[in-house]
Amino acid sequence: MTRPLVMLVLAAASFLAAQGTGIRLFFHLSYLLLALLALALLWAWLNLRGLAVERETLTQRATVGEYARERISLQNRWLLPKLWIELRDESELPQHGAGFVASLGGGERGRWLVRTLCTRRGRFRLGPAVLFSGDPFGIVRLRRRIPSTSEILVYPPMVALPTFTLPGADLPGGQATHARTFNVSPNVSTVREYAPGDSMNRIHWRSTARTGRLMVKEFELDPSAEVYLVLDMQERAVVRAPQLTVPVGDERTLGPWWARSPQLRHELTASLDSTEEYAVMATASLARTLLGQNRVLGLVAWGQHHEVIPAEREARQLFKILEALAVLRAESAQTLAEVLVAESSRFGRHCSLVVITASLDERWVAALQQQLHRGVRAVVLFVDPQSFGGWRDPEPLLRHLAELRVPTYRLKQGQNLAEALQSPLSMGAAVVYRA
Repeated sequence: MTRPLVMLVLAAASFLAAQGTGIRLFFHLSYLLLALLALALLWAWLNLRGLAVERETLTQRATVGEYARERISLQNRWLLPKLWIELRDESELPQHGAGFVASLGGGERGRWLVRTLCTRRGRFRLGPAVLFSGDPFGIVRLRRRIPSTSEILVYPPMVALPTFTLPGADLPGGQATHARTFNVSPNVSTVREYAPGDSMNRIHWRSTARTGRLMVKEFELDPSAEVYLVLDMQERAVVRAPQLTVPVGDERTLGPWWARSPQLRHELTASLDSTEEYAVMATASLARTLLGQNRVLGLVAWGQHHEVIPAEREARQLFKILEALAVLRAESAQTLAEVLVAESSRFGRHCSLVVITASLDERWVAALQQQLHRGVRAVVLFVDPQSFGGWRDPEPLLRHLAELRVPTYRLKQGQNLAEALQSPLSMGAAVVYRA
């Protein structure tokens, strides 16, 4: 029973007692209780008026393991002081604790800096805020919602892979051939004077301004093989572990934030509770590593929507991939085999595929074999579902990949990703590409 209701019951009881006994004291007591309740309601209502909440998101983008910062301002626009105001934040960001209690004088403004450890990837809403206040007697407690919101995007965690290179890096692609071409390519070899028939978009304006004559760019062939990260986001292929088992004190497994404290360790590793999250972490780490090696990289992932990022080498490509991975969820009904077949027109000859999957359905291996026959190179990063509590043995599928001479890396729960990608599984001659 709430306190205002108790006050009403007491006032009613006093009034009935006064009617039955005729004692004036009970009349006065009932009137006093009603007046006190009305005063408490008015006090709490006025205490929530004239307030403005402003939130400034200092961190628009963050990575799992980093801190997101936000500044919240609470201003009293009235001359009437506010004795106590409680602010509670209803943000979607996990572990976001932006609540505080404040007292403000007339026209006063309070500012608070909130730091939140990002433990989950995704796009999260910050806000709205809910203000609570009451009267000095503690009888009434009212609330007021302030619709002030913003957003933050949390990227998946990434692990440095200093020793990882695609096994097929010595195949065609990866270096300029120093052969002139009439097509526009990323490699500019030199500039020359304009000749009739040259396209206007090949004019090099800086050289033109410096020499006072029209100068055009000469390009070289860029046969760099495209690399596509193919991430399997089929819902049925996901295996969730009941509890993450990571070696205690192993900072290399997930990043430098691993050994900060046991509590943070538990919160951060809870985000890697499934083959889905491990696959996304591996994909993000591979994207950063391959783009750092100046590879032409793209992404194919069919999750809750079809996410296809064409292969490019621009500076923003990594952020495009990370933004896609941040919100992608394993909610697809399409199998990896169907994805490989549907996107086969995108994979040209000498294109390299890096397939990241936990699927034990061997139909995707047959679909991959079709791509190999077309001249596509492939590497498989297999996230072992058995290590996450799955009951099926992955050895038959791995032997099938070995027969196809596909370099395969096996990532188990709690294993250091950099160590898992140091060398493919031992397959003898099967791990060597034949040019």
